[in-house]
Amino acid sequence: MRINANYRNIKDSYLFSTIGQKVSAYTAAHPEADVIRLGIGDVTRPLSPAVVDAMAKAARELGTAEGFHGYIPSEQGYLFLREAIADYYARRGVTLSPDEIFISDGAKSDLGNLLDLFDADNTALIPDPVYPAYVDANVMAGRRVVYCDATVENGFLPLPDEGVHADLIYICSPNNPTGAVYGREGLQKWVDYALRHDAVLLFDAAYEAFIEDPSLPRSIYEVEGAERCAIEVCSFSKMAGFTGTRCGWTVVPEALEREGMNLNRMWMRRQSTKYNGTPYVIHRAAEAVFTEEGYRQCMESIAYYKQNARIMAGTLDQLGIFYTGGVNSPYIWLRCPGGLDSWTFFDRLLEQANVVGTPGEGFGANGEGFFRLTAFNTREKTAEAMQRFERLARSL
Repeated sequence: MRINANYRNIKDSYLFSTIGQKVSAYTAAHPEADVIRLGIGDVTRPLSPAVVDAMAKAARELGTAEGFHGYIPSEQGYLFLREAIADYYARRGVTLSPDEIFISDGAKSDLGNLLDLFDADNTALIPDPVYPAYVDANVMAGRRVVYCDATVENGFLPLPDEGVHADLIYICSPNNPTGAVYGREGLQKWVDYALRHDAVLLFDAAYEAFIEDPSLPRSIYEVEGAERCAIEVCSFSKMAGFTGTRCGWTVVPEALEREGMNLNRMWMRRQSTKYNGTPYVIHRAAEAVFTEEGYRQCMESIAYYKQNARIMAGTLDQLGIFYTGGVNSPYIWLRCPGGLDSWTFFDRLLEQANVVGTPGEGFGANGEGFFRLTAFNTREKTAEAMQRFERLARSL
């Protein structure tokens, strides 16, 4: 028997697990500390009333003979939710068939599972800094990974280099961790590159609901030619607070083919073999997000988090600290005060201010010297955390 030796090539602990262990050790040693967490991107506001009502109604249905639902009719997801998502895209001028939409338990799962469609000999092109799950999933599969540099000079929005060939390309916009958002021109360059290289773009749109600038694309399919080269993954986690409820969707266009194989049918075949589908009650909860009242309530929560981001950005502006994000994004990516490296600043912020963030080095080599804060805590705790941050930064 041989194990998957590729696991030797990844870090022993996932970034956010490492942070959790550090925070747990600190709080165990200092039980009196009032630690405020602006690190992991978990939400704090409750599910909207429309979502909760829909979930409760669906649960009650399951308790009746006539309303009971067992295995879902298709691992692709119930048609009523796929139609609601197709209508959501149509509002922005993107035409999708419900048959191109697949319901899942979240974006993170699908971003890893999609790799089943591609040979391990393919090369994955991944930005640096980046959400670490992209890299780990490819390394686990033994796939070659090359990086494109996201830096201050390019606004943390790298563009393709024709001298580099890639088969799989990861793009996250609004970006995690940097909060930067691609414009239409930049995404068009990536789509054109993918088409020239016969590559596939894996477009992570988990934070699209935070985009408020109407000139910025919220879907890769707003860009010409994307239906022939891009798979889009999205999530209800940040859009509607489903981090614990778990629901997302993936769009695999029917026009997307490689080597005579249709990727939409391949993904359906994969899902029917390895996935039994998202629960009925979660489908109904997610459907309620797209009702007029449900969407309004969800956007109220997003507006709340955006105001938190403005509070954080205002503090950084007063301190003269460089950052990206905070607009069209729930993340702020800042240069570490005092010229500190990112893990040293993490320790200082935790121990001297009792605030948790995420060290940029954990997102890649280009993240060294930077730090990520999230806008997902409460208003009161966000304001208090930034007061503590300011005191620490002025002392460095």
